[in-house]
Amino acid sequence: MNDRYDAGYGTEPYELVGYDEYGRPMYRQIPAQQAPAQPSAQAQQAAYDPYAQQQGYGYDLYATGQQAPAPSYGPDRQHPAHDPYGSPAPYDPYGTGTQDAAGHDPYGQAATSAQQPRAAGQTAYIPQQAGPAEDAHTPEETEPAPGRGEYHTEQFAFVEEPDGDSEDVIDWLKFTENRTERREEARRRARARITALLVVLALVAVGSVGYLWFAGKLPGLSSSDGESGTATPVAAQKRDVIVVHLHNTGKGGTSTALLVDNTTTEQGTTVLLPNSLALTGDDGSTTTLAKSVDDDGASGTRDQLDTVLGTSIQGTWRLDTPYLQNLVELVGNIEVDTDTDVPDPDAKTKGTTPLVHKGRDQTLSGKMAVAYATYRASGESENAQLERFGQVMQGVLRKISSDPSSATTTVQTLAQILDPPLTDKDLGAFLAKLSDLAKSGDYKTALLPVQADGTLSAQTGDSVVKDILGGTAKSPDAGSAVRVSVQNATGAKDDTEKARVVLLNGGFTFLEGGSASGTRAASEVIYADAADKANASEVAKTLGLPAGSVTKGTVSSGADVSVVLGRDYEPSSS
Repeated sequence: MNDRYDAGYGTEPYELVGYDEYGRPMYRQIPAQQAPAQPSAQAQQAAYDPYAQQQGYGYDLYATGQQAPAPSYGPDRQHPAHDPYGSPAPYDPYGTGTQDAAGHDPYGQAATSAQQPRAAGQTAYIPQQAGPAEDAHTPEETEPAPGRGEYHTEQFAFVEEPDGDSEDVIDWLKFTENRTERREEARRRARARITALLVVLALVAVGSVGYLWFAGKLPGLSSSDGESGTATPVAAQKRDVIVVHLHNTGKGGTSTALLVDNTTTEQGTTVLLPNSLALTGDDGSTTTLAKSVDDDGASGTRDQLDTVLGTSIQGTWRLDTPYLQNLVELVGNIEVDTDTDVPDPDAKTKGTTPLVHKGRDQTLSGKMAVAYATYRASGESENAQLERFGQVMQGVLRKISSDPSSATTTVQTLAQILDPPLTDKDLGAFLAKLSDLAKSGDYKTALLPVQADGTLSAQTGDSVVKDILGGTAKSPDAGSAVRVSVQNATGAKDDTEKARVVLLNGGFTFLEGGSASGTRAASEVIYADAADKANASEVAKTLGLPAGSVTKGTVSSGADVSVVLGRDYEPSSS
């Protein structure tokens, strides 16, 4: 396929005459009969003009109506733009056709030789001949002709039409960089959170250990461990102790407890004291706690408890059941985990709905609290009722105010007459301290174990008397009280327990005689020594038996008086 530059035929030589508007070389055929003539300045200028076209002189490109004059040549020279073979001369793209005398055109393009050297790295070729593969450049890649002052924008497509792929690449790089930075920032924040969490956990652990150490609650360092090497020995710890006597004004009887505030270990305790606890009277005789409360009064009982338990009691709080009812009402009822149903004491018929129901977190009013604290079911031991009284007292301590002034106001509202030296202010401040311990969980209730004869064992002295009260047990000698052996022949098993309580409260030492193989109609009180006849009469009176039941005979081993309970024994009369 020939283009417009392949006008010639044959193998005649060609010479370069210029470049078109795309920078491609233009050739013309040299006649064979003559050597190439030296082109004139105008020919050289035309050869270098890239915008020259195959037009003749006088062509007006812009249709201005003017034509450039044809240059004049000598008779011996050919027209530089046209040869005898009809090759057209390059045209002036601007239609001026003029050059100065020096061979320069008005646009500053210097005239040079018609033969143009090729740029480095290019291989010349002639029309009708395909160029080398490495020389096949697009118009945008072709270098401009020598002597041109600038490139035209159409030669470089990327100047006016920037490739959008570069912006996409930049955006992708920015996105990748931002995502990487976000990941690194997330890792840094995660590490910071973990570090902060570890620091907080360490501080909490150190604070907890410090608090437990300060409170003396670390394992092996508690105040109850006599060999733990604590800073403050058990006996040297400071305690505030008040004894409380609950008087049942309806059915009679008393219940006693010690309220203990260990200010050294910040531990509160209610110590329940059985009525059978053996005490030593002012005259050296042996008595029981229940009998001492009735006979010796508050001051005498307090002194006897100090002697037996080796403690120091600061005051006595007599709490009659009506005052307990008012106290519960003042604090806004209490919550207790009840262990049994309690019937209404004012109910006229049996089988009615219980006043207190068995269950956890039972809300008790004043009347319900009194009924529960004094209730003892048939066949139950004295300790069962005593433990219920302890539950009610701890429930009251949890509800009373921890502020000393408010607690004092509550005590004053009861309008009680307290036994000296205890005052309203002292009792209010003491109850406020115990209330704070009960609300924080640093409060407990303990029962003082007592043997059958009312004395305290060595183990009891270590578990309660020494650890809680910080004292030393000093029970009176067992031989100082009359020892009474009781055998049950009534057919009711709980009669033995009822008789034991009555005898212990009367100041006697109780000895278990077991149950007879059969029942007996009449009860019998037996003594062996004439010196014990008076004691036997006193035992019969204490149990509510007639005086005719006292007789001389054989008594059980180790006893001074023996009792056989018959069907005529009525526990309620004792």
